[in-house]
Amino acid sequence: MLRKFISYYRPHRLLFTLDMTASFFVALIGIVYPVVTRDMLNDFIPNNKYKMIVISGLTLLTLYFVRMLLQYFIQYQGHMMGVKIQAQMRREMFCHLEKLSYSFYDNHETGKIMSRMTNDLMDISELAHHGPENIIISSIAIIVSFLYLGSIDWYLTLIIFVCVPFMIVVTMIIRKKMRKAFMDSRLSIAKINAALESSISGIRVTKAFTNAEKEKEKFEKGNMEFVEARRDAYKAMGQFHSGTSFITDVFNVIVLIAGGLFLYNGRIEFGDYSAFVVSVNIFLNPVTTLINFMEQYQNGVTGFERFLEIMKEEPEKDEEGVTDAGKLEGHIEFKNVSCGYEGDKDVLNNISLNIDKGTKFALVGPSGGGKTTICHLIPHFYDITGGSILIDGRDIRTMTLESLRRNIGIVQQDIYLFNASIKENILYGKLSATDEEVIEAAKKASIHDYIMSLKNGYDTEIGERGVRLSGGQKQRISIARVFLKNPSILILDEATSALDNSTEIIIQEALDELCKGRTTLVVAHRLSTIKNADEIAVIADGNILEQGSHEELIGHDGLYKRLYYEQFRQD
Repeated sequence: MLRKFISYYRPHRLLFTLDMTASFFVALIGIVYPVVTRDMLNDFIPNNKYKMIVISGLTLLTLYFVRMLLQYFIQYQGHMMGVKIQAQMRREMFCHLEKLSYSFYDNHETGKIMSRMTNDLMDISELAHHGPENIIISSIAIIVSFLYLGSIDWYLTLIIFVCVPFMIVVTMIIRKKMRKAFMDSRLSIAKINAALESSISGIRVTKAFTNAEKEKEKFEKGNMEFVEARRDAYKAMGQFHSGTSFITDVFNVIVLIAGGLFLYNGRIEFGDYSAFVVSVNIFLNPVTTLINFMEQYQNGVTGFERFLEIMKEEPEKDEEGVTDAGKLEGHIEFKNVSCGYEGDKDVLNNISLNIDKGTKFALVGPSGGGKTTICHLIPHFYDITGGSILIDGRDIRTMTLESLRRNIGIVQQDIYLFNASIKENILYGKLSATDEEVIEAAKKASIHDYIMSLKNGYDTEIGERGVRLSGGQKQRISIARVFLKNPSILILDEATSALDNSTEIIIQEALDELCKGRTTLVVAHRLSTIKNADEIAVIADGNILEQGSHEELIGHDGLYKRLYYEQFRQD
């Protein structure tokens, strides 16, 4: 893990070197004051060397001015180095998240992922900057001050140095407890972020059902878990700091007593004693800094561990030997396909389907029967556990994922639109499209006239998830997006089930236009919308119960006939 962390400094070697050099000189300048103090007390003042007193003071002032500039560089450029490392990690994580499979997002909440990209990486950034700086400055200060103290009196120096192991022992004992406490704290923050993301995204549902108190209750549960987690973390911190602070106080008492006895016995002079009292804090301060640094270290390390957890997730990738799918015609075959989600029993059991190119194939049946799973398998969003899926006679596992999905367009019930302009959302179907192509796609989707009625036309911002649009308008923009993509295979996953009847008629006309010349797989709740399908398969419990045209299935006394007449009576 340390080697991986260090690797992020490589692109910033020059800045890191300058930062550490500045830190080195800051540490050296810090030892000048007690040296000058000793010389003044032992030599300059008793011997009336007023000129040397002034020169020493001015030299000290000049060095402090230089130290001010160096500390400015460390604080500014050092933090910028940490921010650049943070940005690099965030970039890597985002790119990695883009490559992860559907199943990863099935099992991980958005809020928790966002917590890792914000809170965790911020702590890593602080560690990246302050870690090497604290270690270098403190280590140099400890070594130089120890040597200087030794030059005053080795016995007194060794007495103090003997106390250092006690600090180390206290640190090691509490470090493990702090590590666990801070990890628990991060998990609780992630839970809060996940709850917030869920509650804020669903605020309209909350208001519609007047369930604000329920959301507050859910939030408060996570909030109290966070309080308890931070309680444990701060308890460990309290033990850590109080223990080390007590040992530091013991240091000062030892210096006061031992130094006083040495002065009384004539072992050292008054100037040496005074310089030693001043200098011992220069020795203790970096020791304390290193000890206090453990809190930041624990924050950064636990954040980096959680960063690595994401980065170790196996990305969605092409198998060896795959080739570009090219332009597919759209003949789809399912041969004895079985599929199950992680930890669950199979959702599909030995399914076999044959969908000729250019035909309209419908899937109907009870919810949870496996219809949407079939749709998700064609673009290879999930791996199958048995059998094979072929398009134009080629197993989809022999095609690159990008080239396979380039040939497939999907219109779902739950439309996702980005918080951008209408034009940008339509362009998502083909980023290189011209304005003329975007307008033509919008016209085919029967949304152009509405767009032109808006003040900013195609540049109109639609808000988060298209909140400023109606359900039908959002659906038509998603259809325009697929028109622009112009795929060989079209998947309509209950694309109109959430719309009212009048809107559905308009959308259905756009969908009928979209289906022309493409192999179309339709998942339908309203059976009246798929009467003209070339073939219909009834799916239940992961099995095909019936298959045929509308007329053929109505002629059988099966599930399709019962479902159709039940809906007919309701209508």
